[in-house]
Amino acid sequence: MRTISILIPCYNEQEVLHDLYDRLSMVMRKIDNYNFEVLFINDGSKDRTLDIIKSLRDFDKRISYVDLSRNFGKETAMIAGLDYAKGDAVVILDADLQDPPELISEMIDYWEQGYDDVFAKRRSRAGETWLKKRTAKIFYSLLKKTTKFSVQENTGDFRLLDRRCVEALRQLRESQRYTKGMFSWIGYNKKEILFDRDPRIAGETKWNYLKLFDLAIEGITSFTKAPLRLSTLIGTAVSAFAFIYMIIIIMKTLFWGESVQGYPSLMVVILFLGGIQLISLGLLGEYIGRIFNETKNRPLYFIDEYNDEKINLLGHDKHPVKKGN
Repeated sequence: MRTISILIPCYNEQEVLHDLYDRLSMVMRKIDNYNFEVLFINDGSKDRTLDIIKSLRDFDKRISYVDLSRNFGKETAMIAGLDYAKGDAVVILDADLQDPPELISEMIDYWEQGYDDVFAKRRSRAGETWLKKRTAKIFYSLLKKTTKFSVQENTGDFRLLDRRCVEALRQLRESQRYTKGMFSWIGYNKKEILFDRDPRIAGETKWNYLKLFDLAIEGITSFTKAPLRLSTLIGTAVSAFAFIYMIIIIMKTLFWGESVQGYPSLMVVILFLGGIQLISLGLLGEYIGRIFNETKNRPLYFIDEYNDEKINLLGHDKHPVKKGN
């Protein structure tokens, strides 16, 4: 039988893990023609998340875990999970149960029909504010208009990926990651499933507005140069306007003898041009910062423990060896 790996990134999720395991167990019990691996990625949790995962593993050997050496963030935790997942297909699932595990059987059905990436699209988003939904809509609209490939809107990480999609994603090793864009960028045969997203059953979301804004910046700077082009166009337009206005001022002074006046308007123009310059420098700095981070060529993550074994990493994050070997 083929194997399905269920990849679950975790950061301080002790309140939900038992409920998550109960619902996953019911789903796996109904699908008896596949083997399952439940792979938890503990992303430097400060609570009892790792202890609970270990206790679940003692009870059910289908459970595996990777314990990262510190908190690297969800995007890095997902690539760590893809590096260690053994299945012929991988289902990425959040631990908070906002994405229903019961959809996994439907995803597998479409996978059996030949689809490589079966992704869940949110029809509704319970528990989220109007502002969060609105800003998400604006972000996806902007990203779709500025990229050269089709971007999936209102989709998260909840999806089933065929092994060839997993291997493609494993080759994308940039340190500043926007995985939702990578899912679209790699292509392959995709299938959409609609669902109603539930609120968290316990605990608090790890995604505040500052982190969501940072993720949005990652998405835009990872997949489009449109901000740089826009700053160039604005700079060109402002320069052209300033040149024309300069000619008008010179002509009025030479032919009509008007004195050059307007200290307030002069200050407004200076502040406006200074703001444009600072914004352009900020955009340039974002891209240069990405180049700086990528040229370091650091490993994406380090592993402290893998399935009860302490790990040393030699040379690269994809080549673990047990301590003492």
